[in-house]
Amino acid sequence: MFRSLLSTLLVVSAVYAQTASYSGCHSHGSIEYCFGPDGEETAMSTQATATATSVTASTTASADSSAVTGCHNHGNDVYCIESDGSEVQVSLESTPTGELPAQYTGCHSHGEDRFCMDPDGNDVQILAEGESTSDSDSGDSESGESAGQNCHFHAGVDEPSCGVQTRDYDMPLRIGTLFVILVTSALGVFLPMLLVKLPSQKINVMFSTVIKQFGTGVILSTAFVHLYTHANLMFTNDCLGELEYEGTTSAIVMAGILLSFLTEYIGHRILLARNRRHGITAAHTPDSETMTENGHKTDAAQQPGAHTLAHLGHSHGPHDPTQPNTKLSVLVMEAGVVFHSILIGLTLVVAGDSFYKTLLVVIVFHQFFEGLALGARIAVLPGKVFPSKTIMATVFALITPIGMAIGMGVIHSFNGNERSTLLALGTLDALSAGILVWVGLVDMWARDWVIEGGELLNAPVGQVLTGGVSLIAGMVLMSVLGKWA
Repeated sequence: MFRSLLSTLLVVSAVYAQTASYSGCHSHGSIEYCFGPDGEETAMSTQATATATSVTASTTASADSSAVTGCHNHGNDVYCIESDGSEVQVSLESTPTGELPAQYTGCHSHGEDRFCMDPDGNDVQILAEGESTSDSDSGDSESGESAGQNCHFHAGVDEPSCGVQTRDYDMPLRIGTLFVILVTSALGVFLPMLLVKLPSQKINVMFSTVIKQFGTGVILSTAFVHLYTHANLMFTNDCLGELEYEGTTSAIVMAGILLSFLTEYIGHRILLARNRRHGITAAHTPDSETMTENGHKTDAAQQPGAHTLAHLGHSHGPHDPTQPNTKLSVLVMEAGVVFHSILIGLTLVVAGDSFYKTLLVVIVFHQFFEGLALGARIAVLPGKVFPSKTIMATVFALITPIGMAIGMGVIHSFNGNERSTLLALGTLDALSAGILVWVGLVDMWARDWVIEGGELLNAPVGQVLTGGVSLIAGMVLMSVLGKWA
């Protein structure tokens, strides 16, 4: 009896000595592994395995501390409960498609990171509240962050998931800022028309060069930095899914360029044919004439100050064959701007309150600069300010507030990450980009600088430098705004 009791005590002591320094025992297939004092994973012998298993089974407190239980979902994320009742997140490489495990056991540490075992014996990382994956998983973290950035609507609508988000909106603020945008847009587009009345020819020419070339830079930056980038963000959004054709954005931009070219070319041919039927030649078109103060018509090229703001634009002389196309070119430009502006108004209103004021300041400058660009081209069209020019300018002034009003009407149901919404907005942005690329490069930049008869082709060096600086300034300032809108 005494010898049997002594043998039992010796066995228990040996078992305790062997297993006291091992913890976190778990299975990989049919082999039992435990973690030694140095943190290394060690395969246990059959006797040690049995002993460790019996010890683990008899010490429930230790088991509780090495497992997380009560696992559940928050959206696509998995959370579990620690032994002290706190909630922790389980970092999984992919969302589980089958039944979620009720618990993860065999919890252990690798350096400063904590891991537990899933039912298949695989390690999963356990993250405390506010904790992110470690630097060792920086590649996965970066891809996760990238996905997070793609899965939200650009320009301030910060949505952590692809569904409709419920949030409170400051509607009085949005209603008040609608009128701010209205006034700013109107000021930008009508200001160049007021400068036509400047009495000094020298000042008039200088202001004309600055505003027109600054506007050219704004239009080009809007096309490439704003619209092209926005369209690409829509078509690469994770909520849209993978598009089979990777060049979708560029293809639609080219379609916009082709559409602009066909509109101007066909319109130009129609106008020339109509002029021929009425006996009007290129040497005597309505655009080559203007009214003197006593009401008589005279050739614009023969008037004093024919290169002031009122006579600049595309009417470069009485034999310029592009004269009938001037107004059509500006109308094409306005079409691209209008499509963009209505989307700007919509995205501004549905932006979250935390980002709304920042985005508002950016949109105010955006609309003012874009208004200057459009207004400078409207101002140099032949004819009186009212009604044609006034109507064109008023359309631009109203279009962004109209977009804001639409946004207020759908603010609680609008989902910027819905597939159909992403396709629609991406297509409109890309088409608008194509239109403005054509207008900015061909009708504005090339026609002013390198096409025969361009106002800056043979201009004095001072005027050329002023125009060049203004052009670059428009590009740079509008590109900087592209960081936020």
